[in-house]
Amino acid sequence: MNQPLRRSCLLLLALLVPAPALAQPAGIARGPEAAPHRGVYEVVLRPPGRPAPGAALRVAFTRPDGSTATVDGFYDGDGVFRARAYADQVGAWTWRVASGPPGLPGQTGRFAVAPSALKGKLRIHPDDPYQFAYDNGAWFLHLGDTGYRYVVASEPHWQPYIDQAAEMGATKVRVWFAQARGSVEALFTPDRSALNLPYWQEIDRRIRYALERHPEVQLQLIPYAEDTDELRRYAAAGASGAMARRVAAEAQARWSAFPNVQWTISNDREIIAEGPMEGRQITRAIIDRIGRDMAAREPWGTLLTNHQSRFGGYDFAAAPWSNIVTLEDLDQVTGALLLEHRARVRQPAVLDEDRYEYWRNPAHDRYFFRRLVWASLLSGGHATYGGLRTYEPYDGGPTRGVQGYFDANRAGALEQGAHDFRRVHAFFRESGLTMVGMEPDDAFCGADPLRWKCARSADAFLLYLANPSGRAPADDAPAEAPPEVSFTLPEGAFAARWFHPSTGLWYAAEPLAAGPHTLKAPETPGARSGDWVLLMTRN
Repeated sequence: MNQPLRRSCLLLLALLVPAPALAQPAGIARGPEAAPHRGVYEVVLRPPGRPAPGAALRVAFTRPDGSTATVDGFYDGDGVFRARAYADQVGAWTWRVASGPPGLPGQTGRFAVAPSALKGKLRIHPDDPYQFAYDNGAWFLHLGDTGYRYVVASEPHWQPYIDQAAEMGATKVRVWFAQARGSVEALFTPDRSALNLPYWQEIDRRIRYALERHPEVQLQLIPYAEDTDELRRYAAAGASGAMARRVAAEAQARWSAFPNVQWTISNDREIIAEGPMEGRQITRAIIDRIGRDMAAREPWGTLLTNHQSRFGGYDFAAAPWSNIVTLEDLDQVTGALLLEHRARVRQPAVLDEDRYEYWRNPAHDRYFFRRLVWASLLSGGHATYGGLRTYEPYDGGPTRGVQGYFDANRAGALEQGAHDFRRVHAFFRESGLTMVGMEPDDAFCGADPLRWKCARSADAFLLYLANPSGRAPADDAPAEAPPEVSFTLPEGAFAARWFHPSTGLWYAAEPLAAGPHTLKAPETPGARSGDWVLLMTRN
């Protein structure tokens, strides 16, 4: 059995085998089933008669500690309403219909939440406002991928896409709801009088699939995608505005309870102070209103941000609804933009778009994206990769739509741009280090971040030696000769190790004492030396 398949089988077996400490798999529990801790429980309701599809439903969930979360339910066709809870406490829960169609208000029920191995929702790390953590406290290593059309019903290769994204090491995937790039009209019936339930149900199926197979991979859902018209309608009066507002409300009702979901309002829009609006322009007030509305409805603390156009910065860092600084730029292999926002805002900063393998393609894809990831991490931030043209519908060829990452590499459509994500995972797993509490300090190792990056804590120094062939990030290759770095250590004794980020191999180094040092990376006979990571930890 090949290793990827073996790992998948072991993961599935671990989820399915009953044990006293673990609940059922990471799907949706309902009825008499015990929900897994940090999973989802769903209440299914059938009112008498034939309810109006647009009827509102509110359900109050009471936790074992007595606290209550009141959520919006949603109509799912065939006379069925559903309401979902994020099972964030172990023990006995109850629910009560607070309001809804005739026959439902006052209905009650109970369910149990059992211990599980699920890590749960993504939060801001309690010990470091620039880092993320799962709900169980484990540090979240952000390695993003861009799979815009993953939930779009017309995409046939969605399963290999998400399976192989997880296999290559992605921990977050950017996903929008638009069937056509600039339009979310598929969310509605043709006359916009109601929601297109089959389309929403297919989105639901694919989000559930990701949760059940890859519960640690976050889906960054973008309800309004790049639909400027729908965003502008949000503030309008009448039926048109009501339907635009319903997109966010329906999305939250369906998926805010999911542990693998976070929200981005829109994608790649140009934010302006006031109208009139042209092209991709949206006023700050419209996005702010959507953010405020979503935050007011949010029952489970799901993270929320917005994405704006390249070189446009981030306009909502001071907004009370915003949890993440989301950026789009180019050639950020020094981490300069992340460092700029880190100095201004105590929030995680994510570079969600830079180059893609198929858009503004770098000359050496694998090196560029490896460098981008390490530079971002050591700048105290987070980076995202982009491969195929996932913003375009699949057309039978190898470059468009969502397709498996490894499949696309075998077909020659990609050039291994994300092949070293697994090495990043290996580094942090094998070193036992996280970026929590690590402070960027490029001055420690020469103040030339194109060549050297540094992050440090009281007991550890982490250096990335980019070793570029030149000073043009889009064209640089990793240099042949081993790089050197100079620095001065504080008082104490330090153990040092080299890590080769393109092979995942570790190399021992001599112990180091306080004072100035110049170290040269190991020779790698028969291979290009390339870039290196140096880890020094206090004994």
